Amino acid sequence: MKMIQCVSPKTSGILKVKAMEVEKYPREIKRILGVLPQENNLDPDFTVFKNLIVYARYYDISKEEAEKKALDLLRFVHLEEKKDYPIEKLSGGMKRRLMLARALINNPEILILDEPTTGLDPQARHLIWDKIKSLKREGVTIVLTTHYMEEASQLCDKLVIMDFGKIIVEGKPEELIKKYVGVKVLEVDAKPEALNYVLKKGERFEQFSDRICIFTNETEKLIEKFTQKFKLEKTVIREASLEDVFLKLTGRGLRD
Repeated sequence: MKMIQCVSPKTSGILKVKAMEVEKYPREIKRILGVLPQENNLDPDFTVFKNLIVYARYYDISKEEAEKKALDLLRFVHLEEKKDYPIEKLSGGMKRRLMLARALINNPEILILDEPTTGLDPQARHLIWDKIKSLKREGVTIVLTTHYMEEASQLCDKLVIMDFGKIIVEGKPEELIKKYVGVKVLEVDAKPEALNYVLKKGERFEQFSDRICIFTNETEKLIEKFTQKFKLEKTVIREASLEDVFLKLTGRGLRD
């Protein structure tokens, strides 16, 4: 991400942004980028409105145009009523929305979002998702990193899953789900006899704690088999998700 932004030097290979090599055209590339970093870095000495105005000057946007853009963007992220608030009075969700507005001040062709909704409540997260989707409809290219698999499923047309800095798989979310885990997930108690049955039948599954997650495209038939064999408790049937794919491919060990 930092190499795309022309912040960190390229380590190897060829890296181009819109046919421009990052080593040769950093200023031109930065001019067409909007960046929302993982950490909040708003200026605490300025109001909500002034944060946008000052940032616009980095792109040589005139004062009159910057003020118009700032007001439009505050409306876009539902912060127009907080225009004159100091930064310290904003909630975490409001700060992220303001940073999204700031990243859009130069009408970027490419928007880089580094974990845009980390730590936000569901309402703030869904509001930012809605804004990102509307930007996609307007033709803005979005590069997104996230640890929320639901977020990746909602927003990404194509994604890569990385583990220890290496790409291990890439593709469309729905295709990866179908390929690696199936359409449905049957969760049952991890009784020894149930586990032995799953192993014997060669079903795709993952075991964690006291539960077994069985991945299948034929849930009804599988439930019928289990019902005939065992007394099921706390049975859960749900849609397979990208999180199932992530855990299956990377394991359940913690990552630093």
